Amino acid sequence: QVQLVESGGGLVQAGGSLRLSCAASGRTFSRYHMAWFRQAPGKERVFVAAITPSSGITGYADSVKGRFTISRDNAKNTVYLQMNSLKSEDTAVYYCAAGGFDSIPYVPNEVEYWGQGTQVTVSS
Repeated sequence: QVQLVESGGGLVQAGGSLRLSCAASGRTFSRYHMAWFRQAPGKERVFVAAITPSSGITGYADSVKGRFTISRDNAKNTVYLQMNSLKSEDTAVYYCAAGGFDSIPYVPNEVEYWGQGTQVTVSS
């Protein structure tokens, strides 16, 4: 069982930066592929970024590539999402997700555990 708690969301102007954090409980955090998803109003929840257990491989949606960076600290049971050059279209609720031991979760039904979400609003 893994519990995920996000923090770091807020209101930022276009072009600004935010860093999201996701604190995980449980002794098996270091074995999970972790990801961030986001859901804008009236839209489906979509993949943003992911990282393998050892941080050896990361993956990003085309819409955030070059602007967002995912990282993790297994000693602190925490995964991060550094978001730079934010745009109004990045406005959404951002969810931390644990996808299991074997593979990166690229779609919501591949996620085993979800956080409660944190709101990110980018003003233009």
